[in-house]
Amino acid sequence: MTKPPLTLYLAAPRGFCAGVDRAIKIVEMALEKWGAPVYVRHEIVHNKFVVDGLRDKGAVFVEELDECPPGRPVIFSAHGVPKAVPAEAARREMLFVDATCPLVSKVHIEAARHHEAGHQMVMIGHEGHPETIGTMGQLPPGEVLLVETAADVAHLAPRDPNRLAFITQTTLSVDDTADVVAALKARFPAIVGPHKEDICYATTNRQEAVKAMAPKCDAILVVGAPNSSNSKRLVEVGSRAGCRYSQLVERATQIDWRALEGITTVGITAGASAPEVLIDEVVAAFSERYAVTVEMVVTAEENVEFKVPRVLREPA
Repeated sequence: MTKPPLTLYLAAPRGFCAGVDRAIKIVEMALEKWGAPVYVRHEIVHNKFVVDGLRDKGAVFVEELDECPPGRPVIFSAHGVPKAVPAEAARREMLFVDATCPLVSKVHIEAARHHEAGHQMVMIGHEGHPETIGTMGQLPPGEVLLVETAADVAHLAPRDPNRLAFITQTTLSVDDTADVVAALKARFPAIVGPHKEDICYATTNRQEAVKAMAPKCDAILVVGAPNSSNSKRLVEVGSRAGCRYSQLVERATQIDWRALEGITTVGITAGASAPEVLIDEVVAAFSERYAVTVEMVVTAEENVEFKVPRVLREPA
């Protein structure tokens, strides 16, 4: 039987960002330096395939320091942790390595700077997300007010409306965040914003690639984990940019082939914590069923690289 023709559009950039690449490298280098087991507080990045791969090499994933035995290294995830966590690790004399993405650390520094200047912070972010918890945990309780949507701004009750500053989670929708910022500035004209946008370059670039790809596509598949904020935002961006079917899949096995019947064009991208091997897997699954033509949709070139902490670069 002749396979039906299908054009696959591959978004570029897609997949791993520099912060994720660095975090994974930190775990791998820690295992090389100190041997297994190495403990990791929270998933190092939000991707089951990556986490399972590191677990196979000897990483043990835990949620709290209490689960880490004395004498073994512990790594903090790329999402960042509240200030109290490294303080407690130091108190226990634990060997710890911080894999927080440098762009998340930048937001932490920014929050501390505004706090020192006497500003109460407003954080635009998703409640319960590890990055939000980590960022809010940089300052004392009550010093960071959380908003998720523009509608939330109306309910804010700051102690002084003239002494406010805002920061954002790094993995948000660029367009949604712009709406929230506009609402904040309308209600609090004196509010101070970041010197440079907090949403990271990788999140922005991946969303722009989806926007460019969406009008060409009958369907868009975003390869990523259901707990990955930036991956879920890509699905939303695809829908808003005009693609009638925009879905998140963790692996090729999750593709709903019945929903794709009759299509001729599919866009494929991946969240910042999804490895390229999973995209290859999805492309291969389409190639089994269709006569595939692959076209790249390139909207940016990325060459960012972050150094790993010095403790891992020094000899054991």
